[in-house]
Amino acid sequence: MHTQFFDFRHTKVFFNRLGRGHNIMLMFHGFGQDHQAFQKLEGCFQDYTVYSFDLFFHGQSQWNYGEQPLEKLFWKELLSEFLVQQKIDRFSLLGFSMGGKFVLACLESFPEKTDHIILIAPDGIKINFWYKLATYPTLARMLFKSIINHPQRLKTIETFVSKTGWIDKGMLRFVDLQMNTLEKRQRVYLSWVVFRHLRFNMTAVANLINSYNVRLTLLVGKYDKVIKAKDMNWLTKKVNHYDFKILETGHNGVIEEAAKVLGKFST
Repeated sequence: MHTQFFDFRHTKVFFNRLGRGHNIMLMFHGFGQDHQAFQKLEGCFQDYTVYSFDLFFHGQSQWNYGEQPLEKLFWKELLSEFLVQQKIDRFSLLGFSMGGKFVLACLESFPEKTDHIILIAPDGIKINFWYKLATYPTLARMLFKSIINHPQRLKTIETFVSKTGWIDKGMLRFVDLQMNTLEKRQRVYLSWVVFRHLRFNMTAVANLINSYNVRLTLLVGKYDKVIKAKDMNWLTKKVNHYDFKILETGHNGVIEEAAKVLGKFST
């Protein structure tokens, strides 16, 4: 195991390197996690050297541009420099939840270098209505920020949408868990606002997967209220070949169940 920082234009990306396999796997965790999120998957990639990252606002990685959005071009240039530094020519990608956006950003940046993408309950396939509302219009972002600083307003909104049935109760429980402290609420705000330009056209993504013969594996939880299995149709209906499994779990247990499915993974 080897951990270190990668410095790029006033940012710091913390990562852990594990294994000495000739294949390369880059892993990106979900919201509220860090590079340790994939410990249950370690035995699945014995032929790989695995790089597991702390995303910005998580773990030890540092984003020093305030609320300025992370642009796809910036990510491509960062990744390009990282690949050169680590002497990586080809790679596979794995992302859970929010990490799915970074997998898609890597794919868009270097489809010709990508062998396989594994998406576990991935964000980024279908844009959540509430995420769109909270982060895109300037006025809505100001309201979102006020909710972060005044949690009683969040409770008022939760009570209203719960009564109207606009949001599933399982999703509300997830929101409560992720926003029950000021630190967590600030992380939600910064992650949503700074990562808001990581949006993807599924037709374009599918064309890359098809054109470059990228292997696609999708794993989602049957009882997941955050990332629903049916949302994967936005991508799967446009891809020629893929592996798609629905696991007997919710959002929080999907990595552990994914480890059972992936087993002793090999190319």
